[in-house]
Amino acid sequence: FMFVDSDSSQIEARTLAWLAGQDDLVKAFENGEDVYKIMASAIYNKPVAEITKDERFMGKTTILGSGYGMGAKKFRAQLKNSKVDIGEDEAERIVTTYRQTYPNIVQLWKDSHKALDAILNNQYTTLGRDRVLKVYGSNGIRLPNGLYLKYPNLRKVQNEGKEEYVYDTKRGKQPVETRIYGGKVVENVCQALARIIIGEQMLMVAKKYKVVMTVHDAIGCIAPKAEANLAKEYVELCMRLRPAWAPELPLNCEAGYG
Repeated sequence: FMFVDSDSSQIEARTLAWLAGQDDLVKAFENGEDVYKIMASAIYNKPVAEITKDERFMGKTTILGSGYGMGAKKFRAQLKNSKVDIGEDEAERIVTTYRQTYPNIVQLWKDSHKALDAILNNQYTTLGRDRVLKVYGSNGIRLPNGLYLKYPNLRKVQNEGKEEYVYDTKRGKQPVETRIYGGKVVENVCQALARIIIGEQMLMVAKKYKVVMTVHDAIGCIAPKAEANLAKEYVELCMRLRPAWAPELPLNCEAGYG
């Protein structure tokens, strides 16, 4: 047998762009454009064709890091982990550029904060593109597969003179007060949607080949050695299949075997 591994490409960034209705970014993914270079082009105000490797890395870090409302301080710290040091003003400028370039994503953060208001006040509302997400008051946010994202004991508290939302998570037997806000809700939702997509793809792969492992956005299966290449092509086909509830969501993957 051969082990066939397939990794979904940028699934969270793609899901976020689709959910927010940020159609220029969705189209760039659809056309197979280098979205990291496009972001770098906006950051450095130069043509995409002239973007260097280091500038592309900055664009990649921005796309993958700023989609859930990350501020300049955290963005700068994230870059430091990759041994890239920039000043506070430059970090602020880059984060601002991202938000100005993709305003629909910023609006989704705001809409998600309103969804928290709806949960707290036991009201109904919708969230994201095509009303794919529905908020049923205290039940939480209903996902396309019928399961719910819940925020137990959601409430408002005062923290250093500011009002913010918190909910209870479990660490052992005792509940822990956990902060929640619009950008974090978007992260929760996008990761949940991505997991639904991967789950559906995994079931399709399993119809033909035995799935033996999964890690976040990757699926591993085994196939007879003689048909390893056919299996790779089949898995790629499965992982590019768009869910019925998101026909405009462009999906892609990278696969190999060994």
